[in-house]
Amino acid sequence: MRILISGICGFVGSKIAEHLKARSASYQISGIDNLTRRGSWVNLARLQELGIDVIHGDVRNQSDMETLQPVDWVVDAAASPSVLAGVQSTTSSRQLIETNLMGTVNLLEYCKSHRAGMVLLSSSRVYSIPELAAIPLRVADHAFQIDDQQKLPQGLTPQGVGETFPTTAPISLYGATKLSSEALVHEYSYAFEMPVWINRCGVLAGKGQFGKADQGIFAFWLHSWKERANLRYLGFEGHGHQVRDCLHPFDLAELIEQQITSTTGRDRPTVVNVSGGVPSAMSLARLSAWCTERWGGHHVEADQDPRPYDIPWIVLDHSLATESWEWKPRISTEDILTKIADHADTHPDWLAMSR
Repeated sequence: MRILISGICGFVGSKIAEHLKARSASYQISGIDNLTRRGSWVNLARLQELGIDVIHGDVRNQSDMETLQPVDWVVDAAASPSVLAGVQSTTSSRQLIETNLMGTVNLLEYCKSHRAGMVLLSSSRVYSIPELAAIPLRVADHAFQIDDQQKLPQGLTPQGVGETFPTTAPISLYGATKLSSEALVHEYSYAFEMPVWINRCGVLAGKGQFGKADQGIFAFWLHSWKERANLRYLGFEGHGHQVRDCLHPFDLAELIEQQITSTTGRDRPTVVNVSGGVPSAMSLARLSAWCTERWGGHHVEADQDPRPYDIPWIVLDHSLATESWEWKPRISTEDILTKIADHADTHPDWLAMSR
């Protein structure tokens, strides 16, 4: 089976490639990446050592896509991953749309030409920000938790946010590019009989993730703590109670492998949440406690000023993926944090390298 991964030199794309390469010699894995992100060369070197063919190209450029050889499946992992992209980052709104939406269009056209299937990596940020902000919460053990004594809104269970949770605007420019990409993937699938899968991912984390808060809060927090860099609890009264779930890309890759090798899965839901779920969820305050136990104390500034699109709590319910594919995450948050911390101990300049 021939597999093309876009954004292959990013953290998620490279880990998916690494996992699939180890799974079967029958997988012919290649990838495309524009290598513009700081730290991409680290992943490029590792992929080349594994014998994975990496094409230097940009999914935004149709001419770059025309040079690619035919494949059976495309995994679309190329994206500007920040919820603040196009608003308060170095990425302009036009660049965001060109990468996250038009890049997907070019990949869909490539799939159409070669009769390939597509796996789109979407995001938890396709869900409505006002609806997420309105979830009834209480504070327990230095973390926001669902207040299940109150009526829960549509699509929310004690296990988290489900696929039926509202996706009405505003969802951020980033979220809008992902939701638009989902719609186009569905339309191409219907119009051209393309097999497609859409995975709405929670927060992905692991050793070797670049040290930027908007691309991976867990790795950023641990590396910043170890390097004694400035840290802040932003918004929500500055207590660090905000909560996210945590998933290793190897667990995501296991689901992707099932999806692209299935011969009987067409009756399964196209869109599923893929996350570590409630057992993986952690607040910044509890993450700080973990860091303190590992490395000793470090001051975290309280900043009560909110940022655009910030939400206090989001944990995805992966029950549908579990029911449909018998899939569940295997790598615990504790294991993920330990591996990131070990990496931080041996790479003291990681933040500077990856920014």
